[in-house]
Amino acid sequence: MIQTLLVANRGEIACRIFRTCSDLGIRTVAVYSDADEHALHTRRADTAVRLPGVAPADTYLRGDLILKAALAAGADAVHPGYGFLSENPDFARAVLDAGLTWIGPSPEAIEAMASKTRAKRLMGLEPLGEVTQGDLPVLVKAAAGGGGRGMRIVRRLDELRDALEGARAEAASAFGDGEVFTEPYIENGRHIEVQILADTHGTVWPLGTRDCSLQRRHQKVIEEAPAPGLPERLARELRTLAVRAARAVSYVGAGTVEFLVAEGRAHFLEMNTRLQVEHPVTEAVFGLDLVAEQLRVAEGHALEKDPPSPRGHAIEARLYAEDPARDWAPQTGTLHRLAVPPGVRLDTGYGDGDPIGVHYDPMLAKAVAHAPTRAEAVRRLAGALESAVIHGPATNRELLVRSLRHEEFTSGRMDTGFYDRHLAALTTPAPDPLAPLAAALADAHGRSRFGGWRNVPSQDQVKRYEAAGEETEVRYRHTRAGLAADGVRVVRADAGTVVLEVDGVRREFAVARYGDEVYVNAERLIALPRFPDPTAQLAPGSLVAPMPGTVVRVAEGLTEGATVTAGQPLIWLEAMKMQHQISAPATGTLTSLHAEPGQQVEPGLLLAVVQPTHIQPASGGIA
Repeated sequence: MIQTLLVANRGEIACRIFRTCSDLGIRTVAVYSDADEHALHTRRADTAVRLPGVAPADTYLRGDLILKAALAAGADAVHPGYGFLSENPDFARAVLDAGLTWIGPSPEAIEAMASKTRAKRLMGLEPLGEVTQGDLPVLVKAAAGGGGRGMRIVRRLDELRDALEGARAEAASAFGDGEVFTEPYIENGRHIEVQILADTHGTVWPLGTRDCSLQRRHQKVIEEAPAPGLPERLARELRTLAVRAARAVSYVGAGTVEFLVAEGRAHFLEMNTRLQVEHPVTEAVFGLDLVAEQLRVAEGHALEKDPPSPRGHAIEARLYAEDPARDWAPQTGTLHRLAVPPGVRLDTGYGDGDPIGVHYDPMLAKAVAHAPTRAEAVRRLAGALESAVIHGPATNRELLVRSLRHEEFTSGRMDTGFYDRHLAALTTPAPDPLAPLAAALADAHGRSRFGGWRNVPSQDQVKRYEAAGEETEVRYRHTRAGLAADGVRVVRADAGTVVLEVDGVRREFAVARYGDEVYVNAERLIALPRFPDPTAQLAPGSLVAPMPGTVVRVAEGLTEGATVTAGQPLIWLEAMKMQHQISAPATGTLTSLHAEPGQQVEPGLLLAVVQPTHIQPASGGIA
């Protein structure tokens, strides 16, 4: 029997495994980097062991350090979560050689399936060799790992070299393995997967299908079970193929077999020899705790002959600290508050007040809704996200709500091209025009000029806010009856709640403030100074860091004085384990270059200046 379990991962998955361990009476051990010293998973564990450093390659990818931590803490078992080590056969062997219980398949099974190139060959498939014009479009893909990292779509041959270099660098950083390969890119297919669970007695459960078609940067955003609208013939074929893949490598434990479905045909993608981020939707539909089942299988228990019967429908949405309207740029800061309504499962690795840094994945949490029907599950999750309290950096919350309510999604007709087609419409700002006024009135609660109202009319008070990237100005005044604003009846205004009435319709606003950040219901505002700094101006063509991160690459041969063209990639930043490309805003001359590889940057830092060709340099004289 397992007594003490170390989780070789961080964040949400570590917290999720600890929750099951607590239910089963198993003691827990966390590992943490210096950046995670006070992280939620570190606080939740019974014991925590430091991994010096912050970079994943120096900490969470160091199997040798994690094994030492397990032995030092007295653990008798190791669960890899769903990080890179979960698909590292050498790490699995080291755990077993140390006399510990490994929560996962055998090293041989991992070896067979961990590399996507080996997995394809096992299924009778081969990656592309030399790519020709006739092969386009192709997908450059990391052989190891997952989560959309190390992946690039290539539609023109002259883009292939940069795509290969970028994918290799990203894969090496995220997984410690820079091997990449190319395969045909199937446009607008559906990403369908089958959850399997197998024991050491020869039983393999295919636990239904999941649809994971809504993706950004090839990383899943919304997942559901069962996959809607699949013909039973195709669903049965997918389950059969998944079981065949598991049996081919004598698989043990939880795993996922992934397919791309297009024109009624299933195309094998890969087998993930681990638990997946989206496993909660399968748990909800089958009434299982997959982590508990993993632990029981590792202890040698046999599964029943047949899995439980599925019931209802479940949908999961991943809440990311990112701005979808700005090329999914990750966001950092403090997560002041995170809460969802009752009845919705929330898996997270953050607690209120925790910092969100640049070193790791920007996923804040997963929200999961289960209901008797798909329509009910969709409505429940959309409503819960819309009313959730999320006080912190910008997130993809609004995108998730709009996606769930989009006709293409509600009708089950979505595919992997969903965001390519709809992102602009889904991210068009729709700020609440009353939110800034509610923020100003809450801030003004209890205030008035000279300590109270006056019999003579008072001058309007002015407040300025930034909302959805736009500045807005609101006016209100103190009167004998209280606070007032034109065109609006102020029913109530205090520091936390404002009630306004317009044309007989009454609305209530919950207001919270943390420094200059103001949250009004689901809207995030930034309070601006009354008099803006006139020196805060940048020259036309300035390129600034859109996020905190590290400069990992500058375009080859790029120097001051070089001619660049609009859209030409100039600088690559890495933040939250993803690379982000900064391109020339216009055709012109590079007049200034401040970025260099290895440089740490903060948001707003000037990286380069491109002087557009239509702007002439200043003569130096006085006009």
